Amino acid sequence: MLVECQSRSLDEAPEFSPRVLQTLRQPLESGELVLHRSGGAARYPARFQLVLAANPCPCGMSDTRAGQDCTCTVTARRRYLARLSGPLLDRVDLRVHVTGPSRADRLLGGAGESTRVVADRVAVARGRARERLRGTPWRTNAELPGPWLHDRLGKERAVLGPVERLVDDGGLSLRGAHRVLRVAWTVADLDGRDLPGRADVDTALALRSAGPRG
Repeated sequence: MLVECQSRSLDEAPEFSPRVLQTLRQPLESGELVLHRSGGAARYPARFQLVLAANPCPCGMSDTRAGQDCTCTVTARRRYLARLSGPLLDRVDLRVHVTGPSRADRLLGGAGESTRVVADRVAVARGRARERLRGTPWRTNAELPGPWLHDRLGKERAVLGPVERLVDDGGLSLRGAHRVLRVAWTVADLDGRDLPGRADVDTALALRSAGPRG
């Protein structure tokens, strides 16, 4: 029996069968898995955070030394990344392109924040979201319907101008627009603001478009 879980990851995601990957779309969208049979339908809770990891190409070397070690053709790279379909990626909120460490990085080590510092900031942000959602059936921004968050902006809806233009131009689906809005609210929570501003929306859009290059 399936149970609700916290987080799941798929390493080398394009190596999975496309049919298997497509089965993730429903639980990512609704937080439950529905199995239809002749005698009816069974519903199982399946809300989780999914982390997909993928190399930039089949050999995994196109990001090393300007790709000099890569043996893949352009067609092979595109076919490889195309295994992660548009409908699946439309349900992925954050897309981060990670390059290999430079010699300086390896010698000097990272200078980023410690895990404890980041965890403390996330805990505070989650607390802000819980307080805002008190009295509702939801606990986190990820669960919220887009229209609810849109209406919550009130007079500040003008900050969604870039998102609305992308939807009108066909560069962003309505589902994607709702997910951008959820991320913008989360960015605002992390920075201690009551409402997301234009910079938070721009950050959410940037995080959605920073995926791997084909």
